[in-house]
Amino acid sequence: MLKLSRYVLYDILRSKVIIVYTLFLLTVSFSLFQLEENNSKAILSLLNIVLIIVPLISMIFTTIHYYNSYEFIELVVSQPLSRSRILLSEYSGVALSLLSAFFMGVGIPVLLFSFSETGLALLFTGAALTLIFTSLAFLAAVSARDKARGIGVALLLWFYFALIYDGLVLMILFSFSEYPMEKFTLLLSALNPIDLGRIFIMLRMDVSALMGYTGALYKDFFGSGTGTLYTTGIMLIWIVLPLLLALRIFKKKDL
Repeated sequence: MLKLSRYVLYDILRSKVIIVYTLFLLTVSFSLFQLEENNSKAILSLLNIVLIIVPLISMIFTTIHYYNSYEFIELVVSQPLSRSRILLSEYSGVALSLLSAFFMGVGIPVLLFSFSETGLALLFTGAALTLIFTSLAFLAAVSARDKARGIGVALLLWFYFALIYDGLVLMILFSFSEYPMEKFTLLLSALNPIDLGRIFIMLRMDVSALMGYTGALYKDFFGSGTGTLYTTGIMLIWIVLPLLLALRIFKKKDL
């Protein structure tokens, strides 16, 4: 498994897409820290990159890589290797390459200019979203044999988590505005890793004071050790569950 993962990782790291992705993140991160006198404003601007661009690139790159490697996967499946080991090797190689690009592009500037609790929370969220959307992309790609359909499903998943979900939550909160919804929104946040990451980071910044009672409640929860464990646990579930579903489908799939 390690040899196969190293081969996949080495092959991906030579990809121009990963190089361009790394340089893009590095350029944007350094530019934001150089332009903003207040590091908190730079982190807030980087937050949008982490919550939107990182999941999108993770989904698209992973899905395209899977379909481009389909012939290689068929060849490896004919060898005396379990399908679980093959798919996990592919996942490990893709995930490590995307994580390397993220930590080089965002991690280095954040550690240089904003080595703080907020900066570390941003890096944790970005790494978690990279792994989560890589898992979701593998699930989408394994489920659909057709390349166009697989990429379409991946984009729809990203569109739902990044844009549609927020509208649905606002509609629910507006419809039940007469009832105490603060604790219920904690459950809603667990259903979307992007929202959970946004709350986790923003409540470590001064902007939480603008959210009134709800912000105070969130800050008490997410600012505690219990809140950190809660966020980490939910993120782990989002990483593992789609990957397990992808493994289950891949084992039974007729290649």
